[in-house]
Amino acid sequence: MMESSAHFNKPHIVVSDVDHRRLTEMADAATGPFADVGETLHAEMERAEIVAANSVPMDVVQMGSTVEFRSETGERRTLTLVFPGDADIAANRISILTPVGVALIGLKVGQSIQWAARDGSSHELTVERVS
Repeated sequence: MMESSAHFNKPHIVVSDVDHRRLTEMADAATGPFADVGETLHAEMERAEIVAANSVPMDVVQMGSTVEFRSETGERRTLTLVFPGDADIAANRISILTPVGVALIGLKVGQSIQWAARDGSSHELTVERVS
């Protein structure tokens, strides 16, 4: 049962005007295996607070940020959020066009979000550090 996620409020997110424009275009162009993630990214961009690139707080996940987060199981991971062409899992560079990438964008330290993996399983992550 996913009763708890049905009532989960999404946290406030902040995205720079530059990232917002580029990510909205990317979401709108996502097709094939990326169509579902594109729809989710588009929804996140629609609800984001958009600010000037030089006004994004330092503790907010942006494109190019390295973020340490904790999963609901307590596992900690450190990833850098990148555009698809720069993704390299072996180097811990994760594409924005992945479910966890979309979940991370715009979050600030201390915030948590529930997200669905490609297999439909529900997860939660909490941002611990952004650099």
